[in-house]
Amino acid sequence: MVLSVLLGLVPISSTEEGISKLSSVAQHLIDLSVTAGGRLLSALLIFIIGRFLIKFINKLVAKLLVKRQVDASIQGFVRSLVSISLMVLLIIAVIGKLGVETTSFAALLASAGVAVGMALSGNLQNFAGGLIVLLLRPYKVSDVIESQGVIGTVREIQIFHTILVTADNKVVYIPNGALSSGTITNYSRENTRRLEWIVGVEYGENYDKVEATVRQILTSDGRVLNVPEPFVALHALDASSVNVVIRAWVKSEDYWNVYFDVNKAVYAIFNKEGIGFPFPQLTVHQSKD
Repeated sequence: MVLSVLLGLVPISSTEEGISKLSSVAQHLIDLSVTAGGRLLSALLIFIIGRFLIKFINKLVAKLLVKRQVDASIQGFVRSLVSISLMVLLIIAVIGKLGVETTSFAALLASAGVAVGMALSGNLQNFAGGLIVLLLRPYKVSDVIESQGVIGTVREIQIFHTILVTADNKVVYIPNGALSSGTITNYSRENTRRLEWIVGVEYGENYDKVEATVRQILTSDGRVLNVPEPFVALHALDASSVNVVIRAWVKSEDYWNVYFDVNKAVYAIFNKEGIGFPFPQLTVHQSKD
């Protein structure tokens, strides 16, 4: 265009008008960039401050729950719910600061509610399951439970999942929906539990002596409860052994220790008393021609 102006092909007035339009567009782009940059910085600042406030509020809520001595099962659920709710509010605030109309954003979410609901149906079921667990309380934090093929100690009940720690220190997340609608075995609910052993002795052993020896072992262990009274009986005449059933009640926390200690005592004292344990034997008869 400059060359055209020099050659007199384009009027000077048209050139000035084009330069003015280019200047106006450039100024408009600069203004938009400044506005967008300011909104972006403001949104970033809101996000950083919001994250800090969320952490502070979460810690404050946790301290208040502990101070109020709220049940540990409810504490984890409330903390998880507060954290997620505050994060959603922060995202909405950041989107609004970026210039997106929150009313339009809300309308968009409302119009897509059915699709979102279908996509999140599993999480909504888990959320409802968490509420059912807290309401009916089939288990609480620190209980040992078995469900969905997993046995472990309940560490925390969150908004969507319950966290279990297994005996070998694995952390397992089980959806609350499955727990609320499935079978749960709670090993910690009752104060006492019943132990059972099946001990085989050789044929020909004096059963009265075996029973007296077993009762002496149980009596010598102070963790075995007297009420209900221990039960010892001849259980079955098996192919190669006489099976004796032993049942005793203990406190729930003593269950496994007593189980293994009585096993050890039975083995040691039976050998000391000359009570034989059966083992597989094969008798071969050789025919004489």
